[in-house]
Amino acid sequence: MKLLGIIKMKYEGEKDYKHGSKENLGVLITNLGTPDKPETKELRKYLKEFLSDPRVIETPKLLWQLVLRGIILNLRPKKVARLYKSIWKKKGGPLLIMLEKQKKGIIKIFKKKKKNIKIEIGMRYGNPNIKLGLEKLRKQKCRRILILPLYPQYCAATTGSTFDKVTEVLRKWRWIPEVRFINNYFEEPLYIDCLIKSIKDNWKKFGKPQKLIFSYHGVPKKYLLKGDPYHCFCQKTTRLVAEKMKLKEKEYITTFQSRFGPDEWLQPYTDKTLERLPSKDITKIHIISPGFSSDCLETLEELEVQNKEIFISSGGEKFNYIKCLNDDPQHLNMLALLILNHMKGWPGHSK
Repeated sequence: MKLLGIIKMKYEGEKDYKHGSKENLGVLITNLGTPDKPETKELRKYLKEFLSDPRVIETPKLLWQLVLRGIILNLRPKKVARLYKSIWKKKGGPLLIMLEKQKKGIIKIFKKKKKNIKIEIGMRYGNPNIKLGLEKLRKQKCRRILILPLYPQYCAATTGSTFDKVTEVLRKWRWIPEVRFINNYFEEPLYIDCLIKSIKDNWKKFGKPQKLIFSYHGVPKKYLLKGDPYHCFCQKTTRLVAEKMKLKEKEYITTFQSRFGPDEWLQPYTDKTLERLPSKDITKIHIISPGFSSDCLETLEELEVQNKEIFISSGGEKFNYIKCLNDDPQHLNMLALLILNHMKGWPGHSK
């Protein structure tokens, strides 16, 4: 009986097909993830899932699991829980709250455009997860699904991992939907315009700084050497913004934050750069993180608190963190147009 049950459950969605049923277009918008609560127990669960992803940690599995389970998961969760508590909201983690707002904003835009497109969200790690988002689209008879990871620059550890999870879920469905996957969008002119607007808005409010810091989430340098294009995409993002704003080379710099472990990561490091700048008479800076579509722990706590303290304690005078694009109307409109452009040619979707 147990064997029959396993055979029966091998492919989920046995009742997907119904003759004459209407087919819909769907979009799954994804982001990295968030723990359910800012508590040690929940962080241990979240970090275990996150740091067990072979796309994130490219170390032999057996060796890494010994380190992860024996050391990291016994020490790091308590520390990270304290950091999450400092940014936590009544409704939950900032990343999830913003993802919900982004979803609602895009739905509103589609309604105005009279587009009947179903939209769901899914986190790569934690809840609500990618499987749940895809299941919701399936229940709404979405036979064509567009996957939009909210990572402007492709990286195997983020976008690639999202693709892995989506296909892991879909391989268990009997009727596989037609799927398109947005690999990156950092070269989209409207995305660059969104970044420029956010920078100029801050300059109007706080004045132009001596230097503009573009801080991206780092990855181990060996990922670049293995062929990951992320580093190049980050550099190009900065260049596209700088060129359109006509910034001089001395007015900006690209750095990388959030190191983890003993390996060499992409350089220059954000924290070390901020520590050195005052000694070079650069005491007024603005910092932006174009690799994040929404503010999260790495921006609200690491950049806006920890890195500010580093800069000020090293002799800096003015530090201003430029918020992520979040649910800014121009950003939501850009995402909506990105979705519509990638759906072109699908039956049921007109220009």
